[in-house]
This record gives sequence, structure tokens and C-alpha cells, in this order.
Amino acid sequence: MTGPAPGPYGEQSSSSSLLARYGHATAEDFDGDDQVDLSLDNALLDDDPLDEGNGKAPNTFKRKPKLPSGLALPKFLSQNSNSNQSSRSASPRNLSNLPLPTARSRRLRDVNSNNNSDISLTIGNGHMGEGTSYNDSKDGSALDWYTEGPGRRVGYDDLTAIDWIFEYTKERQRLRYLYSHATGLVGHGAQILDASQIWIILIATGVFSGVLAAGIDVASDWLADLKTGFCRSGEGGGQFYLNKGFCCWGHQELAQCQGWTSWSSAMHVRSSAGQFIIGYIFYFLYSVFFAFCASILVKHFATYAKHSGIPEIKTVLGGFVIRRFMGFWTLIVKSLGLCLAVASGLWLGKEGPLVHVACCCANLLMHLSPSLNDNEARKREVWSAAAAAGISVAFGSPIGGVLFSLEQLSYYFPDKTMWQSFVCAMVAAVTLQAFNPFRTGKLVLYQVTYSSGWHGFEIVPFAVLGIMGGLYGGIFIKLNMKIAKWRKTSPWASTPVYEVLVIAAVTAVVNFPNKFMRAQSSELVYMLFAECANVTDDQFGICKTGAASAGVIILLLEAAVAGCLLASVTFGLQIPAGIILPSMAIGALCGRAVGIVIEVWQGNHPDALIFATCEPDIPCITPGTYAIIGAAAALAGVTRMTVSIVVIMFELTGALTYVLPIMIAVMISKWVGDAFGKRGIYETWIHFKEYPFLDNRDDSPVPDVPVSQIMTQIEDLSVLTATGHTIQSIHDMLVTQPYRGFPVVSDSTRNIHLGYISRTELI
Repeated sequence: MTGPAPGPYGEQSSSSSLLARYGHATAEDFDGDDQVDLSLDNALLDDDPLDEGNGKAPNTFKRKPKLPSGLALPKFLSQNSNSNQSSRSASPRNLSNLPLPTARSRRLRDVNSNNNSDISLTIGNGHMGEGTSYNDSKDGSALDWYTEGPGRRVGYDDLTAIDWIFEYTKERQRLRYLYSHATGLVGHGAQILDASQIWIILIATGVFSGVLAAGIDVASDWLADLKTGFCRSGEGGGQFYLNKGFCCWGHQELAQCQGWTSWSSAMHVRSSAGQFIIGYIFYFLYSVFFAFCASILVKHFATYAKHSGIPEIKTVLGGFVIRRFMGFWTLIVKSLGLCLAVASGLWLGKEGPLVHVACCCANLLMHLSPSLNDNEARKREVWSAAAAAGISVAFGSPIGGVLFSLEQLSYYFPDKTMWQSFVCAMVAAVTLQAFNPFRTGKLVLYQVTYSSGWHGFEIVPFAVLGIMGGLYGGIFIKLNMKIAKWRKTSPWASTPVYEVLVIAAVTAVVNFPNKFMRAQSSELVYMLFAECANVTDDQFGICKTGAASAGVIILLLEAAVAGCLLASVTFGLQIPAGIILPSMAIGALCGRAVGIVIEVWQGNHPDALIFATCEPDIPCITPGTYAIIGAAAALAGVTRMTVSIVVIMFELTGALTYVLPIMIAVMISKWVGDAFGKRGIYETWIHFKEYPFLDNRDDSPVPDVPVSQIMTQIEDLSVLTATGHTIQSIHDMLVTQPYRGFPVVSDSTRNIHLGYISRTELI
């Protein structure tokens, strides 16, 4: 028979689907009198593993009496220890492939022999071979957590919530069974091996995250530099696979480098206008080509590799299931697509997507440990630690990564998860440091150090940057949501690749004339952060004598405004894209502009009372510090994070002196941003995509409306009574009702609520 047609939310609701689950059953088997159906139910209940010996008891969903206090455990019945059980394999589509326990098969054959019908009912996802029998389990024995029946779980559908209590109870019982059988040297070895599995997975996740981050850094830098030229081989040159930095390694200035060849030089164009046009054409073509390749990979191989992935990770860590979101192809496409998308010059970043990459690594590695892979709650603890590793390699900030996972991502974060996150983030940072992708000893390109301090009068411009960051965050979120809503109903909704091509073309046309927008975001942020005394090759001309002028300030602000508009359009395209680095770049552009204004003011009026604390013959204003504070304020405004941003910025600069100004700017930015709305960009996208996420920090006021306007009348609800059902009646219920689950009530007259049963468990 054909498979069930998908109903709402992907549920299975075909009229023939459930009947097909019962093997050779036909419609005539269920058209007889009710006595036959009731006898079939009683036959099934006779062999119910949850029945405490009374096979004639009616099917009920009422709670059983509590057991006496003490160490006694419920007497569940266990299956054969050789059974291969997995909660994820219990989805409705494969229940029909599982053999029926022998005793129950015999009872069904006895019942159906009188009606000349052969009904084969497959229940649960365990396997019981010939001669297997149900035995009451003693304390410390293995429980059959996967046998279908009242109170049992047969798996989780897509976008459904996990049962935290059930998962942790299952883990406690597994450990109790393990330790009760731990006798002798072999038993203690089994305990040590079981306890070490999670640490092995965490360390391996950190290593793989560091390796992938290093590879993405090197590949994206090479592809990005390919837009402007190539490294020629031969005398004074290098190799084609080297980016501009490695090709010109050892030269103080780029002009002294003979190996790096621009496309205009390769085509022997000498005029300035010709060089500009040739460079413009190659920049445009490569930008569009890289974006096109990234969008093709996402569309045809892994649709979940799009965007940053952080809204989905928040949803998953909140206890919901999203199938295939952290699969093998998602990891491959996310990594390759990230290199191409970053190199295209689009206003996006790789920091947020690296969290998704790290979680994919953890998810694949957990397949090596059945005790982790078969427990949804423990999997989320590992994913929380992996998210910390992703931020650790993105910013070179292990402590900031742990706090990011705690503040932004994780729904349930006990002390042991913090310790596990710290270990995973530390291993990831050490691995990235060992690879040293930039050959400078830095974990990230824009990691800087400051030798100067700040003065009391600078608190005012720092506060102004905080206000600007909050305004940017509020405006960006509203603008991005308007574009996303328009995109959802636009003609481009069915052709996302063409949309990426158009946005990439527009971005390339706008970026190239402005020298601040033409560079890669990581290079731009580094130059804006750096102290001029430490800059050896000033590609943007912001540290040269006389650079502090109105023209440079206008270019900086123009790049910030254009970058905000382009980032709001780009975030949401069908390519891997993060918003953290673009926000930092926009904030750094504004911060550097404000720093230059203060520097010019102090230079023209050095004797003013406000500058009395400045020391003579020493630069009083460091514009790079304003860029750091502007970046932190913009990031706080768009994400509404606080503590983790301060720690990340501290670890980027290593300047403990600037922690207080960063805290002030971040605090003001969050206050101003909250005036536009309490939700950050990630929470806003969760609500836009209608993910089933319940924010435990949501302090929205309770609406003052009558209960009758919110609650549904009992007559309008689709409910199941606890007793009196036949297979046919449940089958009809599933066929006619598309819901994911049903409330269970005592009877149709009193309607006392007893519990809830999901559609999957009914099937």
C-alpha cells in the first residue's frame, strides 16, 4: 500500500496508512461487531508488558499508585539484551518493518482464527526473538524504555518537544543498571569507559572545530584575495594557492612585493583609469560567481546550511527536534558555502555559522557513543558545549564562548555543562592556535593590543557610541524583518538563487568604489581596531599624516550606512551568513569616525579645559579604541547580549583598562535597543519562522482578556476517552484529525483530563 500523505506540519494522515501498519488486515476485519474488536483489544492487553499480571484490566491512562519510598524501582519489564533499541527509529514510517513479540503474535492469531482474518500488529521498536518472554525487572535491571504502551516514548517527530524528565529518568536508570553490574576489574573498566565517553566527544569536537575554522579562514582569505589578483610563481614570487598576505610575507609594504600581481598588471594595463576598470570587472565577476556557487550548494545539497543557524540552535537547545539540521551534508555544505559566501564580499560573517559548524561536528561524533546519541537531553548538553567551541574559534575567545552559550543559546545550562563547555572551547582554541592560520600567533585576524589608556572626558563619546549602537540595532532588526516579510511573498521566493545573484551584483557595484567597503570585513575591522603606531601597511590611509580629515570621516560614515542597508538585505538569503561581524564592522566604522572627530578637536584645541588631563608629547586620543567600543555597542544593539560581548572584546584586545568603557557602551546600547523591542535579531527570526520556542526569559505582560476568548470549548476539542476504544475508532480519529496529539479524558460526560498522547505513539 502507498505511504501516507503528509498532513499539516508534516503529519501522516492518509486513510490507508494506519491500516497498512497492521500487516494483512483489511477493512472487513474492522467492520464486524464490537465484540470482536473488544476481544482483540483484550488479547493485546493480556500481553501488555506494563500490566502487573492482570491481563483482563481495561486500557486506562490513569496514573498508577506511587511506589513505596526507598530505593525500590518500578517493575518495568525488559527486553532481550541483544535488542538494538533506538528512540529515533520508532517513527511511524518504519514501525511496519519491525517484528512482533512472539507471545503477542500467538495471541493475535488465536483471536483472528475465529474470524478467518490475519491481523499482524507491530508495536514498539524493540525486537524480541523466539522464546523471549516478559519478566518483571528487579532493582538495577535494564528497562525497556522503547516498548510501546501507556507512558512510553516511541520517538519524536520533527519540530516536536522532547520529554526532559523522561530522558533524564532513562539516563538515571541506565547508570543504575550499569553500576549494579559493575563487579570486578571489567565492571570498573566499563564504568570508567562510560564516564569518559562524553569527554572524548567534547575533546574531539573541539579539535574538529579548530581544524575546520582554520581551514575556513585560509580558504576564504585566498578566495577573497583572488578578486584583486593572484600570486605568480617564479623569481620573487610564490605559489598560486597563496593569498596576498602569504605571497608578500616578509615585505614591510605591499608595494615592495613582486609576487602579488593584480589583474590589471597581468593584462598589461598601465593607465590609472584602465586599472580601475579592469579591477572593477574582475571584482564584480568573482563576487557574483562565489555567491552563486554558495547558493547552489545550499539549494541542492543542504537547505539547512543557510543563514547563521543560531535561531535553529536556540530552538533545538530549548528542547525541540529539527531533523537533518546537524547532518553530514549540512556540515560539508555549511563549511564550503561559508568560504564562498565570505569571499564574495557580501555583508555577512562567518562567526555565527561557525557555531552551527561546531554543533554539526558534535552531532556526528555522538554517533560513536550510543549512550549519548540515544538520549535527547544529554545531546543538548553536548551541543551547548559545542556552541561555546564555535564562538571560541570565531573570536579566539574561549571564556567569551562559554558565556555566549550561557547567555544567548542554552535553555538548560547546569554547572556540569559550563565545565564541559569550558573544556570544549579551550580545546578548540588550542587547536586553532596550533594551526596558526595567519602565521602571526593570533587566533583571529582582528585581534589587537593597546598600550595607551583612556581619559575621564572620553566617557561622553563612549556613551554616544552606545546610543548609536542601540539605534543601529533597533533600526536594523525592523528593516531586516520588513525585507524578510516582503521576500516571503515576493516573486523571488521560488527562485532564491537569482535573488542571491542580484544582491551580490548590487553589493559588488557599491563596494568597489569605497575603499573601506572593498576590503574583506575581517581586514577592515582589524585596520579600524589597530593603533596607528602598530600599523606597518596602511592600505586605507587612515593613519597617514593629515588623514584625520572631513573626507575620511564622510567615507567612514558612508560605508557604515551602506553596510547597514546591505547587511539588512543579505541576512536572510539562501546562503551561509552571519550578522556578528557585519555589525562589528558597522559599529567600528562609526566608532572610528567619532574617534577621528575627537582627535581633530583635541589637536586644534589642546589647551581646552576638557583636555587638561592629556599628557604632553603623547597622543591623547586613540581612534582605534573608539572603533572597539563602537563595535561592541553595535553588536549589543543587534543581539541584546551584554556580559559575553564585554568578555569577547576584552579577550580580543587584552586591555583590561577598556573593560569599563565597553561595559558602559554595551549597557546604554541595550537600553536604547530595548526601547525598540525586547527581542534581539535571533529571537526575532525564531518568531518570524514560527519555531516552537518557549523563551524562559520572556517577561511580556500577561494580556488582560477574558478566559473565554483564549480557551477552546470542550465541545470543539478532539479528545480521546480513556476506555472503550477499538482499533477502528482510533484509526478513524487519526484519519479525520490532523493534530499532533490528543488530550486523554476520563469519559465523554465528566471530561476529567488524565494526560496527553502524541500522534506518533498512537500510530
